[in-house]
Order: sequence, then structure tokens, then C-alpha cells
Amino acid sequence: MASEFETLTPLARGAVPASSTPFAPALVLWEEPLPGGAHWSGLLRRGNSLRLIDIEGRANVSALFFNYEDRSERYNMPDTLKAQRTAFLTRGHVCYSDMGRVLCSIPEDTCGWHDTFCGVLDAERTAAKYGVARYQEQRNAMVRNGMDAFLVELGKFGLGKRDVVANVNFFSKAAPDAAGALQFDTAHRAPGQFVDLRFEMNVLVVLSATPHPFDPAPRYDPPPVSLTAWRSGTAGAVDLCRNACPENERGFINTERWFL
Repeated sequence: MASEFETLTPLARGAVPASSTPFAPALVLWEEPLPGGAHWSGLLRRGNSLRLIDIEGRANVSALFFNYEDRSERYNMPDTLKAQRTAFLTRGHVCYSDMGRVLCSIPEDTCGWHDTFCGVLDAERTAAKYGVARYQEQRNAMVRNGMDAFLVELGKFGLGKRDVVANVNFFSKAAPDAAGALQFDTAHRAPGQFVDLRFEMNVLVVLSATPHPFDPAPRYDPPPVSLTAWRSGTAGAVDLCRNACPENERGFINTERWFL
């Protein structure tokens, strides 16, 4: 059945960069900045979308996804990649759970490549790369790492270190060179790029705006990201993500049966 929102005509929205696909202001639920180095978590319900915008063109947003009702079900990187025959995420792809359901899908993306392999930096590797700057001395200029950011947010929902799985790094591209070694593509990102995550289940989302592990920048200076959530509806029968491959169609059916 097609979503009731599919026939809505998007309207211009002044707060969204010109490169973004606009949508009706009446559908917006909330919007807020995610400062560089900060972390965030929350519930995104089925039928809502979240837009991430790389304001300066240098951002990395590490993300984890969990079924909000049963948090033992979470994003599964191997199944996501092998089902869609890809090594990265972009428009038309979905994020599978370890139960074969679609947690979220990507109907719009101006970036073109989001890393799925490289994980996040922990405290030890962050200190070795950027040095140590603690909150007691530096306050908000402290150096944060992706692993601790995840653990802080997961702890709010009764989760912990054993629940940290392979994550997505939005806006970052790491591709193999001729020898097979992963190399960070510094030319990949651009100011105003965005990616839309449409949630097909009620999903606990955990975000960290800390640097990518392979980012060659010598100084710790992660930029801010813009977050906007709105009522988008779920994937309809002719949806790009649903019809990208037969596996995705089955994944959406599995998801829809969960909500019968």
C-alpha cells in the first residue's frame, strides 16, 4: 500500500541548504545542530525520516541502529552489504537488522558513499592521534572519541560495550588502493551534502560526530552537523529502496509483517 505522504508536494524550507531536497515545513518534527565531537541518541518512529547535513564538508557521523522494542535486534553490516551486493551505502540502499528486517532506508543522498567498514576511534587511538585534552582543563574543547560517545548514549538505554557492533560512518569514504589497503578520500565530501534516513521500524538511533578513524587531518577539529526530523511516511510499492533488488523487497515484507 502506498504511503499517504507520497503525493505531498515538497515546499521550500529556508533553513535547509540549497543542495537539499526541500519538504513541507508542516511535516517537520524537530531540528537541531549536532556540534562537532558531540553525540546524540533518540527514538525515530516508523514513518519518520532524519536528514543529516554536512554543513562544512568535513563531517563524519558514526551511527548505530537498534529495534527500539527489542534492542537485541540491531543493524547488521554483513547482511546489509551482501544482500545489496555493495561495500558502501548510498541512495537506494537500506540498513538491515540481524533479523532480516529493514531498520531504515536511504531514499535521498547527495554524498554518494558512506563507509561501512572502518568503525570508530577509541580513547587510546584518539590520544595517540590527537593528544589528550580532558574536560577538566579544556571544557567543551576536550578531545572526544567515537567509542566513548557510543557508550555514553547506549548507557541511557540499558546497553553497553557488548552492544557496539560495526557501525556506519556517514559522509566518509574509505576505498581500497591497488594493493588492497583502505585509503581515506579527502576529496569526497563537500559543504551542504545530505543523506536522508527513512525509518521503517521504531529505531533507537545513536550518533557520534567524532572524526573518522582514517581521516588524515592532524588537528582535532570535527565540524557540526545539522539534524532535521520530519514525517515522511514509509516505503510505498514503487519505492526506489524497495525495488533496488529482490532481497530488499523481501526485507520490506518481513518488516511490514512485524507491524501487522
